Order: sequence, then structure tokens, then C-alpha cells
Amino acid sequence: MTRPRWQSAVEWTAALLMAAMWLVAGLYKLSDLTGFQVKAVQAQVPQWLSFPGSVALGTLETFAGVLLLVPAWRRWGSWLSGLLMVFFIGWIGYHYKTLTGQECSCFPWLKRAVGPMFFVTDGALLALAVVAGWWAMPSRGTRQAAAALAGVLVLAGGALALDHSRAGGSVGAIAITADGHPVSLHDGRVFLYFFNPTCMHCFEAAQAMSKHEWNATFIGVPTQDLDLGPGFFESSGIKTAIKGAEISPDLERLKQVFPFQDAPYAVALEDGRVREKVAFFDEPKLGETLRQIGFTK
Repeated sequence: MTRPRWQSAVEWTAALLMAAMWLVAGLYKLSDLTGFQVKAVQAQVPQWLSFPGSVALGTLETFAGVLLLVPAWRRWGSWLSGLLMVFFIGWIGYHYKTLTGQECSCFPWLKRAVGPMFFVTDGALLALAVVAGWWAMPSRGTRQAAAALAGVLVLAGGALALDHSRAGGSVGAIAITADGHPVSLHDGRVFLYFFNPTCMHCFEAAQAMSKHEWNATFIGVPTQDLDLGPGFFESSGIKTAIKGAEISPDLERLKQVFPFQDAPYAVALEDGRVREKVAFFDEPKLGETLRQIGFTK
């Protein structure tokens, strides 16, 4: 029996919208696993689970997008999309008191704070996932779908390799200044701390680092409001606790070499080579890491 054209139009529209959303969201996560790991921890994901969780989520979202694009797999894609949306709604609901007011970063282009409207928009997306599969034909082609999943897993493996490659290497030809004078990134130990002067997470991280005895040149790099940098150093204790701590205005130049999404973030360099990239500043792990690489006593 031939179904009405409007049903086909609604199915295809819903499927294409959901597929586009999942592909952008999934590839966004896979393109910067370490960056999204930070967002996951901020969303109350345990740190030990945050990285594998980021890989798994990026992979599942990408695969959901692929399933929705193929009519023979669309009902499976609808089921997977629905499960992912229920997971997001349930997670935010469980941690609602803690996360209220914080930005939700599940989807890169959709900027929204956690609040009542979060459940309205995600409820609408859940309904869209249902519509995408409601009139779809029963799914078939298990082997072909498994091959597509294998392709997505290969893509995820490549993303893992890329993320790992970013963790080391040497600094190219780059010149920066701090407090008005040139600073060499190829001589001795240099710790670059990227911070937002109005960010409480950045302030707490700075307070934690001010409690250590440093064996490295400490350079702070404000990600915005450069003029607030000195006051941030003063109030957090960095200025008085870390001898010679300075502020560099060269954010854009440094970010080309050390790309990241959100502050706080830090890079530990020794003789021009990356020793460690720091995205988490919780004690005692932070202190252990800094001591292990010789940046603190």
C-alpha cells in the first residue's frame, strides 16, 4: 500500500534534521576528545569515565546520524536517537540542582543554560526522533549496518590517535612576551596557564597552584579581559606565592600552537618540548602530576 506523500515528507524531514544534529555533535566531540572531556567532567561525569565516555558518546552520536540517513536503517537510528535523548534528559535531571545555570555543551551550535527550557528543547528533539522512525520501514541489512558501525569505529580510532598526537611534541618557532619583555619557550621549564579572570574554576585552580613550590617559569595567559589579569593573580595568591609569575597578552599566538576550548587549561614545557597538558586541576592529582614532571618540589 502506498502511503501519503506527506508522511514521507515528514519522515524525511525529521530524519534529516536529527541526522544533521547527531553528525555535527558526534564529529564535534571526536575532533577534540580532550576538550569535550573537560565539559563532561563539568557536567558531573566522574573523571575516570570522562574520556572513554566522550569517545563512546561521539561514536554513538555519529552512528545514529548514519543510521538515520539510510531508509533501510532509519528505524534503528530512531531507536538509538531516542535512547540518547532519554539518557541526556535523565542525566541532567539527576544532576539538576548542581548543573542549574551552567551551559549545556552537548551540541556545539546550541548554546543554552541548564534550566526548565532544557527539558522542553530535549523533549522536542525526542519527539523528532520518534517521528523519524514512526513511518519508517522495518529496518534490515544487519551486516551492512555493522560495516557502517565498523567504519565509525575506525573514525573514532583515528580521533584517538590524533588526540594522543596533540599531547606531545616540540614547540615550533614562536616568540611571546610577558609583562613587556620577551620570553623563551625553548629554555628550561615554562608553565603556561590559560585562564579567564572571571571564571571561578580558573580562580580555584590558581589557588591550588599557588600552594606549590615551583621549579618553573609561570606564565599566565588571560583568555579575555586582559586588564583583569593582574588583579586575578593578586587575589588568587599566584603573584605572592610564585616568584616571577608573569602575564602574557599573546593568547592568539599561543592558541595556534596549543589549541583548547575552555579555560582553565595549562601546558608544561621543558626545553621547548611538551611535558604535560593539564585540563584538570583537582588535588591531589594536580600536585602529583606537577611533582612527577619536576615542575614543583
